[in-house]
Amino acid sequence: MVKHSPKAPSPVTEDPARVVIAGGGPVGFTIALGLARQGLAVTVIEADTDVCDGSRAICISRRSLQLLDRLGVAAAVTGIGLGWTEARSYLGTEEVFHLRMAQSPDDRFPPFVNIQQYHVERILADACTATGLVDIRWGHRLVALDTGPDGVGLSVEHDGTVATIQADWLVAADGGRSFVREQGLGLALEGRSFENRYLIADIETDIDWPTERKVWFDPASNPRSTVIMHRQPGNVWRIDYQLQPGEADAEALTDDSIRARISSHMAMLGLPNPWRLLWKTLYRAHTLSLADYVHGRVLFAGDAAHLVPIFGVRGLNSGLDDGVNLAWKLALVAAGRAPESLLASYTEERRTACLENIESATKSTWFMSPPSDGFVTARDAVLELSVDHPRFRVLIDPRQATAHRYRSSAIDESDGAPGVGLPLPEARTGIGALLDLAGGGFAAVCITPLGTPAASAIDDTASVPFIAITLPADDPGADALSGRPGDVIIVRPDGYVCARRPGLSTHTLGATFDDLLDGIGLSLENPHDVAA
Repeated sequence: MVKHSPKAPSPVTEDPARVVIAGGGPVGFTIALGLARQGLAVTVIEADTDVCDGSRAICISRRSLQLLDRLGVAAAVTGIGLGWTEARSYLGTEEVFHLRMAQSPDDRFPPFVNIQQYHVERILADACTATGLVDIRWGHRLVALDTGPDGVGLSVEHDGTVATIQADWLVAADGGRSFVREQGLGLALEGRSFENRYLIADIETDIDWPTERKVWFDPASNPRSTVIMHRQPGNVWRIDYQLQPGEADAEALTDDSIRARISSHMAMLGLPNPWRLLWKTLYRAHTLSLADYVHGRVLFAGDAAHLVPIFGVRGLNSGLDDGVNLAWKLALVAAGRAPESLLASYTEERRTACLENIESATKSTWFMSPPSDGFVTARDAVLELSVDHPRFRVLIDPRQATAHRYRSSAIDESDGAPGVGLPLPEARTGIGALLDLAGGGFAAVCITPLGTPAASAIDDTASVPFIAITLPADDPGADALSGRPGDVIIVRPDGYVCARRPGLSTHTLGATFDDLLDGIGLSLENPHDVAA
């Protein structure tokens, strides 16, 4: 049923499309690139005429960098971004917590990289274009949709002309105010919203500080509130400060108000450096989600599917995980190589991850901006005790984003085997980094007896080609996987370990691979070129 009818002349009918993505942000482009890497042609519709302005989501996690690496763009992100491993919290100007995140020699990426969202969007958009399979339509606005059992009819406006496109699949990655969700399907996010607001500003200034997250609680520059600072590329600093209750949005957004607040904070820190305001916006935290991310031939990802607070940097990072999870499944389904029921696992896995993010981010939000006088009293007590009693400082931990474990996924073996449901670990092997060897598709890691040479090659004897990696039991990679001789460990295209079984000694590897996929409900039928 059409929810909204455009006021336009008779529409132009375009050729059918396999997949259309509404939203040309980082999540939409990630899905498009993931589909294109599987050989699928994609159309991206974006109302804006170019990438976003302002920093927006700036912290890219190690897990997200691993995902972007599978798509071939992580090096471009880290080439611009600023890595960091530490975070500091202050009561006034006195340090009360110093977080040092783990970084091992095997880790190719830092825990987080700070980079403005527009850089990430540009990198992903350019990579999409380079595939020759992604048609990005800037300045095109979705104005109506009509869903059916076999696809979605779309009306798209551009320069006063409306075109209709019949898509087999529509992916809604059109953000927190999703047209597809609200006007198209009339769906509502469920959950709660927080009253406290933050003003977010980008400023250009030269400050000789390392790249690390800094938070001030109850600073003189913003009494009984918080201020957060992040360094970004290009001498740009991101400053988030909590607004006072009753402070009007319009007044808070004036340049004079922003300059007064930021100048006060810079003076408190003894930073006389001149600075220039580049961008500003208001933010209010939400913990909201759709109950289901799959509605027939319409699928939701990123902020269109769920909203989580910025504290703990789970918003964009969870959206990128959505995108890579969805892309490999949709590629198989759209090509007729897997049943549509595979997409149910997308909701199952990613909504479970969302609820975990909401639980953790809610605790961080309560600490950063307490919702009641009782929470303020408890939070302030922790901060004050932390000045002289270090054992209380762990309570200030901002609970940064970590990779989610799929503990009961229908397409994973959930028998408690080590590593199943977790991303493949970063580990070195005798023939290279394990993540590099696994590539961007399916992979099988086979643990062989001591002394067997390590090797890696494409195996096409199963229903779907996969990377076969053999590691002797004494290889560092086998140790990272807790592997024993005879183990076969299956890795999904999103880098998650989905099965582990003995069996190398009694089956050919191709047969073992097919048996494992069949055993977890991933039997792939009718193998053919995914782009056909």
